[in-house]
Formats: sequence, C-alpha cells, structure tokens
Amino acid sequence: MEEVKQIITDIKNRKFRPIYFLMGEEPYYIDNISKYIEANVLSEDEKGFNQMVLYGRDVNIDDIVGHAKRYPMMAEYQVVVVKEAQDLSRTIENLVSYAENPQPTTILVFNYKYKTIDKRKKLYKTIKKSGVVFESKKLYDNQVGDWIRRVLSGQNYSISPKASHMLIEFLGTDLSKIANELDKLKIVLPEGTQITPEHIEENIGISKDYNNFELQNAVGSRNVLKANQIIKYFGENPKDNPMIVTVALLYNFFSKLLYLHGLTDKSPRSVASALKINPYFVNDYITASKNYPMRKVSGVIAILREFDVKGKGVGSNAVKQGDLLKEMVVRIMN
Repeated sequence: MEEVKQIITDIKNRKFRPIYFLMGEEPYYIDNISKYIEANVLSEDEKGFNQMVLYGRDVNIDDIVGHAKRYPMMAEYQVVVVKEAQDLSRTIENLVSYAENPQPTTILVFNYKYKTIDKRKKLYKTIKKSGVVFESKKLYDNQVGDWIRRVLSGQNYSISPKASHMLIEFLGTDLSKIANELDKLKIVLPEGTQITPEHIEENIGISKDYNNFELQNAVGSRNVLKANQIIKYFGENPKDNPMIVTVALLYNFFSKLLYLHGLTDKSPRSVASALKINPYFVNDYITASKNYPMRKVSGVIAILREFDVKGKGVGSNAVKQGDLLKEMVVRIMN
C-alpha cells in the first residue's frame, strides 16, 4: 500500500519515470496504477496523438520499442501502455537495450499480470535503475480483512468484523471484486458509516443469517437447529452456496482448531496471533475447541476430506448437494 501511494504521489507531482513495469499475482494495484497514469499524465487534448494502448498478444518487443522511441506531438510526453504484457514473457528480456537508454519524453507502462520477471536477470536490474518495478503480491486470506479496513478508513468509512468476513467469504481474495462491491456501498451510504452485515445483505445480496460464516459458528457452538436451517437454505440455493466453498472454509476452521489445541498459551492475544485471525473471532474458536477435543477435530478433518471428494462428484453423482451437506454436518456434530 505504501509503495502504491508513493508511486501515485510522484505521478501527481509530475515526477515521472520513463518505464513503469507493473507485475505480480494481484492485478488490482497493477490496474489502478496503470489507469491513474492513463487518466492523469496527459490532458484530454494531448491524449489523441500521444497516448497509445497496445496488447501483448498483438505486438512484439520491437513494435513496442518503435512506438516508445517516437517523439510526442504538441505535448511534453507521450504515454504508451502495454496491457496483458505477460503474453510477451518469452521475449521480454529483449527490452534490455531500450531500458538501458529509454526515451525521456515517453512514459512506457507494462501491465505484466499474474507473473514476475526474473529478478536475477539484466532486465529487472536495468529497469530498477531508470524506472519503476512494482510487484503486486497476492494477499493471504488472513490479510484481506485488514486491507478492507484500511481502504475504507482512508475514505472515511469503517466496517464491522462480521461484515468484512461476509465479503471475503462471498468474494474470496479478489481485491477488484471486493473494491467494486465497496464502491456500490459507498454510493448508498453516507461518509462516516460503519458498514454492517445488514448493509451487506440489503445492497449486495449476501444473507447475513444463512452463510458459511454463520454455519461455521453454528457447527462450532454445536447449535444443531441453526446448522440444519443453514444447510437447508444452502440446499435450496446451491448456485449461491457451492458445497466446495463450504467444505473448504470448514476445513480451514477445523485445521485452525487443531493448531489451537497444540498451543500452550491460549490467551486471546496469543490465539489471535497464532491463528492469524481478528481478535473479534477468538471466542468463537475457544468455544469450538471446548466442544471439539483434539481427537474429535482430527476425525472431523477426515470427514471433510471425504466430503470434499464427494462434493466434486466422485462416487456421489446422483446425490443432491443439500443431502451431502446434511450428512456431512450430522457426522461432524455427532
């Protein structure tokens, strides 16, 4: 986040670099930096002759260099953006000669998504000297909640831990999808609002009562009635609640319970740190650990592995998802 802010600040202050090589597994920041450059370096009048978007599948390195070496027309700079630049991965090192002597009036931007260039090779070292190499790393599951909180805080919003968890459960770790949904919420909610599960349900369509987070809590607290209600809802709405996601989240939950049983220090702070969870959820894990001793947790993990296979259609093609989920939860809670 700090590196992104610095890049944007420098561009805003018109401290441009001749090459911006944006790479990595997480496309969100790559897209945002690239879009900012496209929107803010040139005026609208200048863009017609001096801003060009190329696609890696349609060009080669020589084509890109040819465009980059041109002079701007009636402007101080020209901007050349290469999208889907990862399609040039086999020949990308051929850019070295240009990177050694880049055109000072050209701002050349590479969107090199889902891959990185070899940091041991000459291209990486050369661009680092004259330009910007930014690696956008994929966030781990336990980091996404903090990312949501930081993004909203910078825009004068906040979010409850449960609401944040609902977003992550429903959208996964795709920052672009999460950002899009947050933008929708900001349209209808005034600044200063704390986003709640009710807001998520009303505006995004994720049920605050029937979701995997609530199922996890019901199973962990051995609330049989609530667990069955949620499973029934999942069975009636299988497209919105795929079994493979439910099994994966429960597997993650019980794996953390197994780790919790092995801790010597079970203070809330220690548990939150060791399990990499929000302190808000520590009591849920402590409660579940009392309901599921270590031996039982090991058995539950074996059950989840079995139903992971069944949920993918192995040996259970004729069985409905709702029936599989019901059998799985009954076996876990018995």
